[in-house]
Amino acid sequence: MLPTEHRLRRREDFATAVRRGRRAGRPLLVVHLRSGSTDPHAPGESAPPTRAGFVVSKAVGGAVVRNKVKRRLRHLMRERVAQLPPGSLVVVRALPGSGDADHAQMARDLDAALQRLLGGGAR
Repeated sequence: MLPTEHRLRRREDFATAVRRGRRAGRPLLVVHLRSGSTDPHAPGESAPPTRAGFVVSKAVGGAVVRNKVKRRLRHLMRERVAQLPPGSLVVVRALPGSGDADHAQMARDLDAALQRLLGGGAR
């Protein structure tokens, strides 16, 4: 489970990540990343934690399928949140095929999208 301090909850934070962040699409999901804007070396300021939120629409499936996809995504992000810059906002939007995908496929797509957003992958 993703710890509470790393969860994105406010509508404004979701909008900021989606509108002002970078985007990487994969077959099962789309990841929006807004890098942290605070200077970690500024005196007296500690960087806020990286926060992640998830969007899983009815196009993915029924309530049971949507909740299963959200649980998988939260678990996958828990393992990867340390790789992201402090203060970042991440929104992961599940696409319709993610309801039928297994855990390994979702992990591969999430890793590829994050690697591309962090500068490690080519377009």
